[in-house]
Amino acid sequence: MRFINEEPRHEAGFFIASSVLGGRCMHPRVPWLVRKLYGYRLHRSMPIPCAVKTALSPARMSTYEARAVSTGRDPAAALALYAWNARICGALLTPLHICEVVVRNAVAEALESTHGPLWPWNSGFERSLPRQAGPGYNALGDLQAVRKKMTTTGQVIAELKFVFWERMFTSRHDHRLWNRHLKRVLPNLDVTRTTAEHRKDIFEDLNKIRLLRNRIAHHEPIFARNLLDDFRVIQHLVKARCSVCAQWMHAQQQVIATLEQRPF
Repeated sequence: MRFINEEPRHEAGFFIASSVLGGRCMHPRVPWLVRKLYGYRLHRSMPIPCAVKTALSPARMSTYEARAVSTGRDPAAALALYAWNARICGALLTPLHICEVVVRNAVAEALESTHGPLWPWNSGFERSLPRQAGPGYNALGDLQAVRKKMTTTGQVIAELKFVFWERMFTSRHDHRLWNRHLKRVLPNLDVTRTTAEHRKDIFEDLNKIRLLRNRIAHHEPIFARNLLDDFRVIQHLVKARCSVCAQWMHAQQQVIATLEQRPF
């Protein structure tokens, strides 16, 4: 395989590069990053969707192609859905960020009220966490590992995993924590419902959005989800803590506009 060594020509946001393979010139319009990563060109006659599919991998594109075909579209339309999926993932990151920070601060406030400002090092709090012997998330192990590396409570809060905060909303913490503090740290919850009902709902909501966040972080398809419902869950959690913050978050978000741009 022999490549022409000239610098690529920039055109309409893409780099046009050439090579020769078996006497046939090939220079599809593909991003320069793809050229650097793959080190080859596709046939000049190959359409852009085929070139992009090869770069992203047929296996990754198969989910999007299946949806395109199921709606009566050509498989090439899958690229529009893929690009939109990436955009909606990006749009959801801001609300997810705000929600995680708001919720963990609410939990931290309840923990400080119960176990003091140095609650990560409090033996009573440590005993309240479950002992995880087998596979699965180990909240106690996570706390112990994080606090060894940190010197302040704020640093520990920032480093603990999302799932740690989710697991704080299990029933084992009702007596020590939530019966006294849930409606104080989340003052906008519906007063007609019990603490146990709210705590259970929050646990389920956090689990739902954590799984969404994980799919986004791993660049997985999320187009099959009810993303408007996901956004409403995020908004509800933030509002439970602070209605002003929820309004501010809504003013910053691009989720609604991006949902309206879905290609199919």
